Amino acid sequence: MIDYHRLMAWEFTETVHHYRAEDTMLYALALGVGRDPVDSRQLRFVEDSGEGRLQALPTMAVVLGFPGSWMADSGTGIDFAQTVHGEEAVEWHAVLPPQGCVRSSHRVLSVVDKGPGRGALIRYEKRLIDADSGQHYATVVHTSFARADGGFATPAVPGDAPGPTPTPVPEGEPETTIDLPTLPQQALLYRLLADRNPLHSDPVVAWQAGYPQPILHGLCTWGMAGHALLAHYGQADPRRMRSLYARFSAPVIPGETLRLESWRRDGAVRFRMRAVERDRTVLDHGLARIDT
Repeated sequence: MIDYHRLMAWEFTETVHHYRAEDTMLYALALGVGRDPVDSRQLRFVEDSGEGRLQALPTMAVVLGFPGSWMADSGTGIDFAQTVHGEEAVEWHAVLPPQGCVRSSHRVLSVVDKGPGRGALIRYEKRLIDADSGQHYATVVHTSFARADGGFATPAVPGDAPGPTPTPVPEGEPETTIDLPTLPQQALLYRLLADRNPLHSDPVVAWQAGYPQPILHGLCTWGMAGHALLAHYGQADPRRMRSLYARFSAPVIPGETLRLESWRRDGAVRFRMRAVERDRTVLDHGLARIDT
């Protein structure tokens, strides 16, 4: 069972991550960037033949400085096998270089008890900082839904209050629709970046979890949305990406076509993503802030 005070005080080891141009290109390729091999706005993220040509996708911040599967530690009290990714939010403070060395620090922000049989929400933060200059590149907030861990709260230790409910996307037809095919082997590519959970690669593990085959990483879907939004609204210029948030609502089967639907509202972009073949929303309540 979750011990609220112990989890809030969880100590993380600072992570130092050296990454190369090859890692930057692999990240973009794992999102499907480069599908059009003559599109210069895609090639800037996957081709480095010219001096200063290669750029890093802003969303790569989620795989740099990865703290590992810390929730699998029995000391957390979390049933890790019953834990899924709930939400991801990133705010960028500076442009990521295409290669370099970063360090990351982590802390638990909140633990919300949704009640017995209803699970718990665990939010933790990662600050991504240049190891040499101290430049703060990004702040990442990751929310996990621990499905089996509700009911830990007591009158003396009630846990944290739930945060505000994200704003839903507008009703009606989207202003912009972009179809993004995924590759049958896309999860096998994306797992090379950080997350080696066998749910994304081992058919037996996927079947045991109730899926017909290994599923795509949620952060791959999230990254695909981020790239498509930046290309459409920000001319694929990493300097224009300010923040990106989305809630994960259903898994993606590699090989499916994803349809990004978006609306420009109040200086921001609202969006969702659907799996076309199943007519199922896989990302929802999306909010992106992109300079135009």
